[in-house]
Order: sequence, then structure tokens, then C-alpha cells
Amino acid sequence: MELILEVILGREIILNHLPQAEKEQRRFLWSKQVKLDVWAKDVDDVVYDTEVQKRNTKDLPKRSRLYNSLIDSNLLPPGTASYKPLNDVYVIIITPFDLFGKGLYKYTFNMGCQEAPGIRLEDGATRIFLNTRGKNPEGVNDELIDLLKYFEHSTGDTARNSSSRRIARLHEKVSDIKASEEIGVKFMNAWEEKLLDRQDGYEEGKREGLAEGEEKGLETGRKKGQSQRSREIAVKMKAKGMNLEEIAELTGLKVSEVEKL
Repeated sequence: MELILEVILGREIILNHLPQAEKEQRRFLWSKQVKLDVWAKDVDDVVYDTEVQKRNTKDLPKRSRLYNSLIDSNLLPPGTASYKPLNDVYVIIITPFDLFGKGLYKYTFNMGCQEAPGIRLEDGATRIFLNTRGKNPEGVNDELIDLLKYFEHSTGDTARNSSSRRIARLHEKVSDIKASEEIGVKFMNAWEEKLLDRQDGYEEGKREGLAEGEEKGLETGRKKGQSQRSREIAVKMKAKGMNLEEIAELTGLKVSEVEKL
């Protein structure tokens, strides 16, 4: 994950823990639950939420706003008097389509003043939308373009066509862990690959739910699809010699479940 973030943001990043997949965020027990695809924090306490969206649901800008606000609401302990300790937050959404229609590979948003365009709010919130099928290289370097091409086709040929050492290292890691099947836009390591199948699990649940004619069927089918995919990935990680606790954390399974696989 560090390599991916470094290429996207153009600076060195050192995470202070393993990235967390499908991290749950909600403000109150009765409020809407949101699961963040890959959540991470670096040694400077900057928080990163990286999302992969295969389909244009027409609501991504507002979804990114919700993600940002939920992350913020969980960063400061209750009773904190000052907002100065509030972490900087990056919400990064990777898509195989151009959400804004300008042909760019990267769209970065920070809060600014309409009346005085040169003034930035400097609130520490940044939202980035990446388009793997961009055409206009304005404002981005070749390494990021190569990374986005690699998201589309994570093959040895794509990696070799790039002069980036980070993408070469990335491909080595992917080759060690990822499954061999094609699942649309590729997204790095095995636990991240799982994220791309989350929508497929949802669709499976939807079909099952419609067949049963009730919402319970939808939820049951969705969970079934996600659980099966998590188990498949855990088996592959276990075969690679990863320790059980790490596999459990990255897949969302219990250690006892991983032991039985």
C-alpha cells in the first residue's frame, strides 16, 4: 500500500501499521454504516482511505464527502477541546472511467474560496479521483500514468513497459500473492483484490434476494459472496506462509477460521 500511495501522492510514505481492509465507520450505532475499502495511517498520523469503484454510480462526489466526514468524526477522542490535532485525511477513489469528462488521469480537490480563488481553507481534507483510462497527462508524471495502466492490466508486460522501480517492486508483490483470474481493474495485493469482488458479492446477493422476494435474501447472498471470496484469498495467503493473525486481519476472518482452511 505504501508504494501505491507514494506514486499517487509523489512523496515518501511510511505507514505505522498494516492497512485495514473494509474498516467500518459510523458515528452512532443507529447511523448509516460505511465500510472503507483500504484504510491506513502513516507515521505522521495522516489518514488515507483508498476506494476502488468499478461502476459509475453517479454519486461518487457525495460518497467521498460522507467517507471524509465519517473518518473525521472518529479521529478526535470525546471531550477534545481543540481541533488542531485533527488528522489530515486523503480520500482516494480509483475508477476505470472519467467521472468529470476532462480526460485527466487525476482530479484533486481541496476546499477553496469562490470570492478569492487564491485562498485555500487549509483544513487538511483532500479528495482525489483517479481515472485509469485518462487521455490528458496534464499535471501528472509518467509514473502515475504507468501505475494507472497497471491497475487496468496488472501483467508482467505492463510492469516491464514502465521505467518505475516502484511499479516493478509492486508487480513482484502482486505476483507473489494475487489470484490468477481476471477481475476487471486490478488493485494490488491479495487483500486489496478482495475489494474488487465486493460489488460482485453484492450482485450475487441481489439476485438471491430478488428470488426470495425479501430483503433478507439480499443480505444473506451478499454476505455469502463476500465470505467465500475472503476464504479463497485466505487460502492463497496461507499457502504463501503468511502468519494466521495477519491473514485474519486482512481478510476479516477469525483466526480459528483461518486455521481450519
